[in-house]
Amino acid sequence: MIPFFKLSAAGNDFVLLDGRSLRGAAVSLSRRLRATLAPCGTGREEDVRARLARLLCDRRNGVGADGLLVVDRAGAGRAPRLHYLNSDGSKAFCGNGARAAAVWLHRMGLTRGAASFAFDSTAGLLRARMAGPDAAAISMPDPSGLRLGLKLRLLGASRTVHAIDTGVPHAVLEVAGLETFPVVEAGRALRHHPAFAPAGTNADFIALTPARLLLRTYERGVEDETLACGTGAVAAAAVAYALGRARPPVSVRVRSGAVLKVDFSGHGGQVRDVWLQGPARIVFTGEITL
Repeated sequence: MIPFFKLSAAGNDFVLLDGRSLRGAAVSLSRRLRATLAPCGTGREEDVRARLARLLCDRRNGVGADGLLVVDRAGAGRAPRLHYLNSDGSKAFCGNGARAAAVWLHRMGLTRGAASFAFDSTAGLLRARMAGPDAAAISMPDPSGLRLGLKLRLLGASRTVHAIDTGVPHAVLEVAGLETFPVVEAGRALRHHPAFAPAGTNADFIALTPARLLLRTYERGVEDETLACGTGAVAAAAVAYALGRARPPVSVRVRSGAVLKVDFSGHGGQVRDVWLQGPARIVFTGEITL
């Protein structure tokens, strides 16, 4: 029996495991999981995490989630460490996942009551601050690799696409009729487009209004549209700023209807000191038998 937490951050949903429940059970878990999943390695913790991501995130045979969060608690003088895996078991960085983990750390008393704290991740040390009982903000990696105005063929038409890395790669495309746009079909084509080979990219489809930026995202590693994407919100805001179409802070409404706030320092079209803020909460807790 493995205890878990189910969390939602603006509609992005996650299964969170305390790393302590895995360390002592890594080998036995590996043996059990071989019966239900294809073999993938040696039984090390990272292999077990990948197997668990595919099992727990399965919406029909598991708990169901966009990704898996594993938090290794801090030792003396060390910050907690966050591991994130997409639902297909691939490792990545996730902005909304990091915000959800921040809420969990605070709710579990692991920040000793401090509303501002830090934890480690694949993107380095992240600063976090609570923005309410069910809201958190985190510092994000500085965006890099900005490429504006790429002319690409997509679903038989020429499109202007912008590329940027916000901890993971994103391609941003402004579209008309965002509500009815075929995000899954176009997102899959953009995710596998030769311009982003071999790793592929997340695909963000945006519309700009006077009040806020509207966003729908097809996520690599989930291989579907998700209800929210934190790194995608940062990518969309950074591209809009670089194009002279938005100024910080940028309000981004995601597919779930929730609003994320992306704040940053900007100069000459470059974005630095990024903070991502929005809702995140623990939905329920439980145990799963493997």
